[in-house]
Amino acid sequence: MISLTINGKRHTVDVNPDTPLLWVIRDHVGLTGTKFGCGMSQCGASTVLIEGKAVRSCQTPVSKATGKKILTTEGIPVTHPVKKAWIELDVPQCGYCQSGQMLQAVALLNTKPNPTDDDIDEFMSGCICRCGTYQRIRQAIHLASGMPAKGDVRAGVESV
Repeated sequence: MISLTINGKRHTVDVNPDTPLLWVIRDHVGLTGTKFGCGMSQCGASTVLIEGKAVRSCQTPVSKATGKKILTTEGIPVTHPVKKAWIELDVPQCGYCQSGQMLQAVALLNTKPNPTDDDIDEFMSGCICRCGTYQRIRQAIHLASGMPAKGDVRAGVESV
């Protein structure tokens, strides 16, 4: 049995320790916001935060997440600046990559609260948007950087 803390809630799952975290989150915990894209950590669709750091859950064995705080897109409060900016600027087109994009953006803002265009482009380069909404993503990150955070997504739980 493996114990995980996802979005502030404890989950116990009976899986092989080598099982990719993505499939545990989706199939065993039932949180389907994290997407399968390429399965090779190249597209960013499976991005989650572990202890505030963006990781590709498709290639992360669940054993590497045991005892750590995991944040998925469902755990980002609607009041968080990244989600607010995404909504305000109508960032998604098809939306498939957006959960990974938002979590990558949260990780960026956790480390660089006021990123430049170059910072954003470099940090977000591992997240592919097939619809090409990169300009809106960049604008949303800038907008989010100017908003006060409500809730601490670095820890993986909202604090009110």
